[in-house]
Amino acid sequence: PCGQESSTDHQRVSARLTLMLNTPLSDVDHVARPMVAIGTDYRPGTLLDFHTHRRAQFLYGMTGVMEVNTDDGTWMVPPFSGVWLPAGKRHQVRMNGVSTRSLYIEPHVAPRTSRNCEVLVVTPLLHHLLLASAHIPALYDENGRDGALAQLLLYELEQAQALPLFAPLPHDLPLARLCREFLGQPSIHTLPEEWARQLHCSQRTFNRLFRQQTGLSFGRWRQQACLMAAIPRLLSGSSVTRTALELGYDSPAAFSSMFRKVLGQSPSAFVRAASRPPEEGGGSGLVCCRKFMQQMGK
Repeated sequence: PCGQESSTDHQRVSARLTLMLNTPLSDVDHVARPMVAIGTDYRPGTLLDFHTHRRAQFLYGMTGVMEVNTDDGTWMVPPFSGVWLPAGKRHQVRMNGVSTRSLYIEPHVAPRTSRNCEVLVVTPLLHHLLLASAHIPALYDENGRDGALAQLLLYELEQAQALPLFAPLPHDLPLARLCREFLGQPSIHTLPEEWARQLHCSQRTFNRLFRQQTGLSFGRWRQQACLMAAIPRLLSGSSVTRTALELGYDSPAAFSSMFRKVLGQSPSAFVRAASRPPEEGGGSGLVCCRKFMQQMGK
């Protein structure tokens, strides 16, 4: 009986380490492998409160939109994009109808050197590798096919292009409060002198403080925040006109001009690309998949 019980426990552990769908990280974090891959489905509105991981994480949302908050700022992650979270980075994630793949990577083999979070383009190749990753057992054969897939995933993450979808938050508490309020209700017409007045300082002092605290001018930061607010609106079906007016733009043309300047294509083209799976030429809206596949074929 004791031997049978031990055998049953071993079978349960083996099954848990093989089926990597909706598996708690705590069950497999100890596994002596450079990477552990887990697939998880989240209900709309799910909030994962602030937490950290011992390993670095690449969090990929195949559907829906993710909002990632850290002590450094806020990232908006549209479909077919993912967010890189360095080891030990404190973060909170709000899931809006997201099906995810997560790669948990030992710090000493992390393919990204940045200490900050990054929103990364997921190419067609990386998309399919991430789909397959949920079938890589935690205790995979490092010298076999699963080991080769893990190595290729790390290589593709190293090569991935970062997207400018970040609004850094200042450490100055009164200024951070204004920034968070703005992120909740952004408007392109918000003026720096209004904030300077609320902080009881001159506009010159405010401009210097804002750049010191965020690394961006107020106008650039305001534009980034409006862009981050626009993406989930557009992907949820809001028209370009309605989105532009909600964010305070004088016209859809002015909004589209900003969008094209930052993301390389019009809002409508971005939505069309993001609404198609990568195998049909979709993706983040920043990468031309045809060009990518041509480069891969060289």
